[in-house]
Amino acid sequence: MTIPDQDILERLQAEAAHLARRYPGGGAARQPVHTVYGGAHLFKAETARRLGDLALAALAENAPDDATLAEAFSLAPELAAAVRPRVEEKLRREPVEDFRIDFEDGYGNRPDAEEDGHAESAALEVARGAAAGTLPPFIGIRIKPFSGELAARSLRTLQRFIDALCGANGGRLPDNFVVTLPKVVSPAQVAALAEVLGRLERGSGLESGALRLEIMIETTQSIFDDEGRANVRRLADAAGGRCVAAHFGTYDYTASCDITAAHQHMAHPACDFAKHVMQVSLGGSGIWLSDGATNVLPVAPHRGASLSASQRAQNRGAIHAAWRLHASHVRHSLEQGFYQGWDLHPAQLPSRYATLYAFFLEGVEAASERLLNFVGKAAQATLVGEVFDDAATGQGLLNYFLRAMSCGALSEEDAVRRSGLTLDELRSRSFVAILRGRRA
Repeated sequence: MTIPDQDILERLQAEAAHLARRYPGGGAARQPVHTVYGGAHLFKAETARRLGDLALAALAENAPDDATLAEAFSLAPELAAAVRPRVEEKLRREPVEDFRIDFEDGYGNRPDAEEDGHAESAALEVARGAAAGTLPPFIGIRIKPFSGELAARSLRTLQRFIDALCGANGGRLPDNFVVTLPKVVSPAQVAALAEVLGRLERGSGLESGALRLEIMIETTQSIFDDEGRANVRRLADAAGGRCVAAHFGTYDYTASCDITAAHQHMAHPACDFAKHVMQVSLGGSGIWLSDGATNVLPVAPHRGASLSASQRAQNRGAIHAAWRLHASHVRHSLEQGFYQGWDLHPAQLPSRYATLYAFFLEGVEAASERLLNFVGKAAQATLVGEVFDDAATGQGLLNYFLRAMSCGALSEEDAVRRSGLTLDELRSRSFVAILRGRRA
């Protein structure tokens, strides 16, 4: 066999560099586990804390002890005992990870003067929250879609919000600020937003690229274009490097598939198909994926200070039923590899975090055994119980611990102890690199 020609090697190296740029991997940045959204007219600097207080009250009222929590979410008693303190701590410390100030579905169509006022007042509240340290770690606005009738209003709101925010916040954006574009259909719409964001940066003195965007996959055209081509990656690429996430819109998407309202839900097969296209299109790109929302809310049917025992029981039953539905949707997302979703109500925060923590804690013993054994064999395939592991599974196990740490199910100390890896090895995020280091 002759040595390959130099030009072949150069072409292969160029292709490797191209693929590395196109598929950089997930990176080390934290991804929020959810996005909570609310109308722009209601947003205040203290909104996240207020939602946390309401969530804690809902938890105390409807799951006051471990046994009730276990019953509400169908958890084993020992798992409920481990989950509950984590949920309570999270709701006290950081109840909302990501909040989207909404000028679309959660806001509606209003007179121009009214929306102008809300764009400016919401921006001032964000600036006040940034100064007071009350904002969630991630925050942004959702503008109206770039449809023919709404594009002008959408751009007007965006400019007024950014101008007011930068003016009140010393020419700075809060950490992890993003602009969400709903009901995207074509790359041209995303490219237009990217161009506008560039102009706003120059006008406000922001660093180039500071304004990032997200796209919402809510139409059949966003999955496949009018020529039958997969469209999701083309939409993301049109952002010119500004796109950080793609969010799935359950109800608009199912409506676009002509699915009747009674059957529009997150676990519908049509949603599974669309989300898998998103995964295949954006896998390895570094762009986060987010699932949609459960629209059956944990709201008590009876209100008042003097309820009968029967009414209180009915309230708790209704809350538990809504929690279980939300939990089933969150778990469905997690099992499909979607680690972020949307929440609509403060009483959904307990079910979000309880399900998330249970998902990781219930599998930690098996994952720990497999990873410890696999690392110990230094990349030799092993058999643990009835599960055969290879290098790809090793990366999957590493991802499990990284996600568990990121969401708070495991502390760094727990992850180090259970995985058998050092903190630096965990932070490398590469199982192959860990094995190479162990053999060096």
